[in-house]
Amino acid sequence: MNNNALLTEQNDPYCLTAEAGAALISGGPWQRFGIVGDSLSAGTCDPSPGYTGGPWCDRVVSTLRLVNPDLAYLNTAKIGQTTAHTLATQVDRLLAFHPDLIHLPSGANDIWRTSEPDWPAVEQDLRRLYDLAAGTGATLTVFTLMTRFVVPTISGFADRVIRINELTRTIAGEHGAIVVDTENHPMNSRPDLLSADEIHLAAGGQAVLAAEIIRGLSWTLAVAR
Repeated sequence: MNNNALLTEQNDPYCLTAEAGAALISGGPWQRFGIVGDSLSAGTCDPSPGYTGGPWCDRVVSTLRLVNPDLAYLNTAKIGQTTAHTLATQVDRLLAFHPDLIHLPSGANDIWRTSEPDWPAVEQDLRRLYDLAAGTGATLTVFTLMTRFVVPTISGFADRVIRINELTRTIAGEHGAIVVDTENHPMNSRPDLLSADEIHLAAGGQAVLAAEIIRGLSWTLAVAR
């Protein structure tokens, strides 16, 4: 039996319980958590044996509420949204929410097209999104795309993933965002990583994403102190 099949939420080395995560970010200031973007931001997923259900975002909220029980939460993410769609239909609600913690998308649907992406337009949209989010003064977080994110019907899609990840790292770095870099994360090798659609992470991967966000917030707190 493959050792990956033996993993559960209790023994997964990359997972954190809500209580352990709360201990890492004890004293954290975040009171208003806002999320915009696509299905990755929404946490679309199937169940995984050995893991409790639920998307990464709900897991992070549960941990944050152990630190600040009155945490307010807004998630406007929708499946299929490009960065341009996010700017047009979600950002106004985000800004009106006055978040102090924001999770941003990383352009997955900007590259999911049969024609070559308009890379200057993609960069312009991402920069606009980050500028608006950073203008709130909130802590920003983002995931890069995993190498397991593959669309076989689109030639050269793996190269697109690498390119959008490089762009995400650059823009996020310029805005001081926490980057959870999943491109080469060890969980990419897990055979049961994906949901049945072979696109979205199953609950086991969602649990790891949540833990990595909490670790990133912990690192930010340590630097601030």
